[in-house]
Amino acid sequence: MQVKIARWGNSVGVRIPRDVARSAGLSEGVHVEIEAKGDRIVLSRARPHYRLEDLLAGMTPRAMRAAFDWESDRGREAVDE
Repeated sequence: MQVKIARWGNSVGVRIPRDVARSAGLSEGVHVEIEAKGDRIVLSRARPHYRLEDLLAGMTPRAMRAAFDWESDRGREAVDE
């Protein structure tokens, strides 16, 4: 399938046909990575960027203990609650 490059402000752009976007799992608002590889332009879905504080939001020491089997405390790691 061929499409035409058009001017878009100071850049140029390509419209991705609906069928192609759908088969690639792309929709409006999805972030993509773009790179040039030789004479090809490659688009791929952007990997999500996680922040540690978001991943640990609401995590408490009690919830952490429930998530893992830490076994019983022995020796110097024993902590008073």
